[in-house]
Amino acid sequence: MPPKNKKKDPSPPQDEIILGEGSKQANPTIAPKVKKMGNKEYLATMHELHIELLKMQSWVKTNRLRIVSLFEGRDASGKGGTIKRFIEHLNPRGSRVVALNKPTDEEKSQWYFQRYVKYLPSGGEICFFDRSWYNRAGVERVMGFCNRDEVREFLRSVPQFEEMLVKSGIILFKFYFSVSKEEQAARFNRRETDPLKQWKLSPVDKESQDKWNDYTHAKEDMFFYSSTATCPWTIIKSDDKKRARVNSIKYFLSQIDYSGKRDILMDYDTRIVRTVQEEIGID
Repeated sequence: MPPKNKKKDPSPPQDEIILGEGSKQANPTIAPKVKKMGNKEYLATMHELHIELLKMQSWVKTNRLRIVSLFEGRDASGKGGTIKRFIEHLNPRGSRVVALNKPTDEEKSQWYFQRYVKYLPSGGEICFFDRSWYNRAGVERVMGFCNRDEVREFLRSVPQFEEMLVKSGIILFKFYFSVSKEEQAARFNRRETDPLKQWKLSPVDKESQDKWNDYTHAKEDMFFYSSTATCPWTIIKSDDKKRARVNSIKYFLSQIDYSGKRDILMDYDTRIVRTVQEEIGID
């Protein structure tokens, strides 16, 4: 059961990939003003959502389903922290986090998607990808770790690859965490001074601010060519980490018809959870 959507599939022609076309088509909206969530409300809400996540996992295991959830976004956008809240009380025997290092020389010689396929779930499993095959559309493109032809080939083939996954029975979610330039800079500054977070700050991270526009253009192309009716992107506004975590979990659960679901808890905030069309106007 794929996530619900109403978009036509696919949006762009797949035989001609033009880098920069996404930016030409984009018409970004003004970010909604949202008051930060208080800690008391956050903890109470998360408690209820963790109970729902356990119900969902039990249902997935009983029915031998396979769920894949991709978490993408700029550096320091809150992906890793959100994944931690997803899995905090899940049974580790039925859930996995996939966070790969840079590819080895052997992996570089393989079909691009090959290194990711082996981490896909078996029946009854949920896999959370902390960054995914979309590295090619983002950091690899911006930092020059691949060439333009490789980017074009990725954008051409990824909708076909994901459609095969869905047709095989995998339930696929694609989350993109959207952080503002100011908030990203503030988080980088905190990482530099916090000894428990310094490991998160890499040389690539430090270049993110200088390459902000390059990442924006790459993101817009990614949305334009890979957000389809079968596998749409869901954008999470993540300047407020608490709201981002709560609402991404609510959206995730709202799309799965597991037994015993409390629908009253699934009313996610549409100022935080956005479609590509709502965020940047790309059909």
